[in-house]
Amino acid sequence: MAFDGLSERLEAAFQRLKSKGALTEADVRSAMREVRLALLEADVNYKVAKDFTEKVTKRAVGEQVMESLTPAQMVIKIVNEELTELMGGTKARLAAASHPPTVVMMCGLQGSGKTTHSAKIALRLKNEGHRPLLVACDIYRPAAIKQLQVVGESVGVPVFEMGQINPVEIAKEAIRLAKDKGYDYVFLDTAGRLHIDEELMTELKNIKAEVKPHEILLVVDAMTGQDAVSVATSFNDALGIDGIVLTKLDGDTRGGAALSTRAVTGKPIKFVGVGEKLTDLDIFHPDRMASRILGMGDMLSLIEKAENALDEKKAMELEKKLRQNKFDLNDLMDQLAQVRRLGSIKDTLSLLPGVEKQIKDVEIDERQFDKVRAIIESMTPLEREKPEILNPSRKRRIAQGCGQDVEAVNRLLSQHRQMQKMFRQMNGNGKKRRRGRPDLSKLKGFNI
Repeated sequence: MAFDGLSERLEAAFQRLKSKGALTEADVRSAMREVRLALLEADVNYKVAKDFTEKVTKRAVGEQVMESLTPAQMVIKIVNEELTELMGGTKARLAAASHPPTVVMMCGLQGSGKTTHSAKIALRLKNEGHRPLLVACDIYRPAAIKQLQVVGESVGVPVFEMGQINPVEIAKEAIRLAKDKGYDYVFLDTAGRLHIDEELMTELKNIKAEVKPHEILLVVDAMTGQDAVSVATSFNDALGIDGIVLTKLDGDTRGGAALSTRAVTGKPIKFVGVGEKLTDLDIFHPDRMASRILGMGDMLSLIEKAENALDEKKAMELEKKLRQNKFDLNDLMDQLAQVRRLGSIKDTLSLLPGVEKQIKDVEIDERQFDKVRAIIESMTPLEREKPEILNPSRKRRIAQGCGQDVEAVNRLLSQHRQMQKMFRQMNGNGKKRRRGRPDLSKLKGFNI
């Protein structure tokens, strides 16, 4: 995560507070100096860092904290609340016009990810039942129109383009088409520059004046650090942006842009890009991000991720089979496929409280899932249903078919037998099983 360095510095500062039974004002101010340094090292704007620590200090040296039975925990609670407020307090929703279509103008510097994130947001809306339309208003960058067409096709969202004519006319015609065809969201993928200039801003102002977008989203690259603040300020002053899309938050960046852009513009971060895939887009939750920065995990995001990725119908079918002691290799393959749909295993585990630090330097080889799948797919339907019929000859055929050795096949079968035994014990222990998804925590050590 982008905030790894900041998290470590904050944890060290708070650890010193926890080691003290009672806190003095000097202890709090010393800790806040460490917090301010941590924020500055994370590339947070100097004024933002200064204002933040002053607010926390003012609250933390109050009588209620000093006389608390756990003053260090109270200070951490205050930091968590102020950090949440610094990043916007609550999640901000995308605008929705009372009379569709809702026009969303995407702007930002060249290379910030406007085109890709236009498609990412459109895909999210499409999955929610909307009918978005992507519009190619970048007529200058080579292959810009083609890039939008490619990502549009990838997410199954139509793209409107009129070649290299005036972008204002393109936007107006796209909105007319959207009204006629029933598209309820229109995303204007506008041109960017390598730097802010008058020509760029004039064009964006002209588009805004003519089509009156319901939402202007500024796409900011989190890797740009302090430059993100000046970019956000310039666009906001010129256009009056409504929200920010922060990209590359999964990269090796210090993350200060996420804290600074909202503070200096007063406009909320609405979405964050967390990977290269077109599905790697999250709604920004300030409270959840604050919890992650402070090492408290993000259980709500993990639950939402699981609900979106896991098939409840299959879960109920599996539960029925488990009660009948009929967990076969087809079921195992289905469960592994659902786990893969959660995304990166390491990223998923990092949402658990206290786990992110433990797995930071751990390499998780997710190819093991593909190896298991290859072994199972090399079996016949009968062999998957009744793995007990697998004799040495069949095992050699399966190993040859999946490009692995017989030992790998044997390990898979052994682990499957162990899982069957565990499920039988769960069913036969005399206790009423809780309905719902079975506990597959034993799979976390699955290895080939």
